Amino acid sequence: MVNMGPIEEKKIRDILETVTDPEVPVLTITDLGIVRGVKINGAEVEVIITPTYTGCPAMDMIAMNIKLALAEQGYLKTKITSVLSPAWTTDWMSEAGKIKLQQYGIAPPQTRSDHPGLTENIECPQCHSTNTRLISEFGSTACKALYQCNDCKEPFDYFKCH
Repeated sequence: MVNMGPIEEKKIRDILETVTDPEVPVLTITDLGIVRGVKINGAEVEVIITPTYTGCPAMDMIAMNIKLALAEQGYLKTKITSVLSPAWTTDWMSEAGKIKLQQYGIAPPQTRSDHPGLTENIECPQCHSTNTRLISEFGSTACKALYQCNDCKEPFDYFKCH
């Protein structure tokens, strides 16, 4: 499909809402809050993104997926700009994204202001008990910690606040 109309930021943002995170495919990059801006420079579309943490291995794949999603809609001249400042925070995640995480079996992050670091009593995404304990500060990816529910005994990932 080739886009023949003028480039509109709303159209670009709608396309970005379809690009998923390769590590947690139920989340889009807009759910994560990593899209920091869209600029239209003549015929070029620039998407500004902030990694969830410096050195995140998923960012190259995310940049490629953004380019592919835009190209599929006819936006062939694209630029992806990664910015590190301000640093990404879980406070930028959408509430819908946090719900998707929980439904997927990952405990969503608490607000950074409420829980500045790892904490006990993270709600189990399986049984919703807060009788949980930290097993490891590192879970299936660097942005998650491994917890276990003391009631249902299920291990689960917690998306760390930062």
